[in-house]
Amino acid sequence: MATQNTRSAARFMLAPAVILLLGWMLVPLTMTLWFSFRKYLPLRGGDQGWVGFDNYVRFVSSSSFWPSVQTTLIIVGSVLIITVVLGILFALLLDQPIWGQGVVRILVIAPFFVMPTVSALVWKNMFMDSSNGLFAHLWRAFGATPVEWLSQASIESIILIVSWQWLPFATLILLTAVQSLDGEQLEASEMDGAKPLQRFFYIILPHLGRAITIVILIQTIFLLAIFAEIFVTTGGAFGTKTLSYLIFQRVLESQNIGLGSAGGIYAVILANIVAIFLMRIVGKNLDA
Repeated sequence: MATQNTRSAARFMLAPAVILLLGWMLVPLTMTLWFSFRKYLPLRGGDQGWVGFDNYVRFVSSSSFWPSVQTTLIIVGSVLIITVVLGILFALLLDQPIWGQGVVRILVIAPFFVMPTVSALVWKNMFMDSSNGLFAHLWRAFGATPVEWLSQASIESIILIVSWQWLPFATLILLTAVQSLDGEQLEASEMDGAKPLQRFFYIILPHLGRAITIVILIQTIFLLAIFAEIFVTTGGAFGTKTLSYLIFQRVLESQNIGLGSAGGIYAVILANIVAIFLMRIVGKNLDA
């Protein structure tokens, strides 16, 4: 049993890491908050003084603000649905004894280790190019006109690219959960006459509750800041401008660090709202 001395020693050893982590988080957030109340133009004289909430009003009154928030939530929600559903399916398939199982698992997980910019470029040039892309050749083979993916189905293309990159992560987490399932429980239910769908919905799916929750929470944190895939493919055009891309665009166009900082605070607020919502809806599984 831990004594007071061991607890004090543990706190002392953890203190540097905690202080470093807090500094890593709080210093940039504090600086962003400070600049959001100032007119800071680095290429036009630097700090030009306090402007109060003017940056916040300008950013939220922009005609692109609410559409960018809507686009962000659509992409995040769609990617979560695709990766969780397909992740469960792939996890169940990879849990089956097949020849070359280790190689197959590595191939399935490999896309997660590809940089977002690289995967976006691969999809843009090898698959979605309307002239020489793989999809264009398939369309022509069936006598159809190739689709201009990044202009005619821009949101769907971004969702496809991001889902392809995050599906291995969901599969890996869910596969670990599937392999921790008690096999005797499944065998007992099978002997009792339970059909495969009944075993899935009443045994396997409840067991995956915590893993699904972890996948949703972690992916949401990163997906709310999606930027590289949009920058490489559509450049924010055709209705694919997310909140993070809008912040980048506003800073680039106006060269106003204060305006971009106000957008960053809005992004933090949105992330916290979504996180609280998810913790209330699905986070209860962590306490089960």
